Amino acid sequence: MRFSAVLFDLDGTLVDSLADIGRAMNHALSLHGQPPHPLDDYRRYVGEGVVRLVETTAPWADEAQRASLLSAWREYYAEHLVDSTRPYPGVEAMLAACAARGQRLAVLSNKSHAFTRDIVRRLLGGVPFAEVWGERPGVFPRKPDPTSALALAAKLGVAPGACALVGDTAVDMRTAHSAGMAVVGVRWGFRPEELEAEGPTAVVGDAEALGRVLAG
Repeated sequence: MRFSAVLFDLDGTLVDSLADIGRAMNHALSLHGQPPHPLDDYRRYVGEGVVRLVETTAPWADEAQRASLLSAWREYYAEHLVDSTRPYPGVEAMLAACAARGQRLAVLSNKSHAFTRDIVRRLLGGVPFAEVWGERPGVFPRKPDPTSALALAAKLGVAPGACALVGDTAVDMRTAHSAGMAVVGVRWGFRPEELEAEGPTAVVGDAEALGRVLAG
């Protein structure tokens, strides 16, 4: 088997969470008297953690305003975490097939650790993920820094070269390259236009094709 372990990004890779993220940010903006962004525009804003999300959606904000926006976003998002968020078609079957092959599975996201774990528990609770890691400031830097990916591989007991990292943006592709892992991009995610330029091992258009790549 080519890959002993597979690390998956969450948003835009396993689940379509764009609308819930965007609505939460638009709610925070409205509390500050600002107009909303079209939900589809959030494709450009997500992927680098919520602090960066606030910075890019509210460039007018000073430090205090950013802190207030962040707090409002988190409060609203916690209450609406999976209003619209769902696994992408075929993802659950693909994950089950990986597990049946004996591959170690993990989630590595730039979403906050608590939200990452809660979404996986609520929407993918039947998948035997060995580890589910979100952003933990002060523990690991965010992707594309490879530190968290390398630590996760070590936790799984798998050499980086025997891991595949699956994601939907350049952030994920660069993380995998820097960690010495196979680089697999999914076209159904938030920024498919970024993938080919990053020199991926493979880019796939649906979960069935992803399963074939991961099966080696």
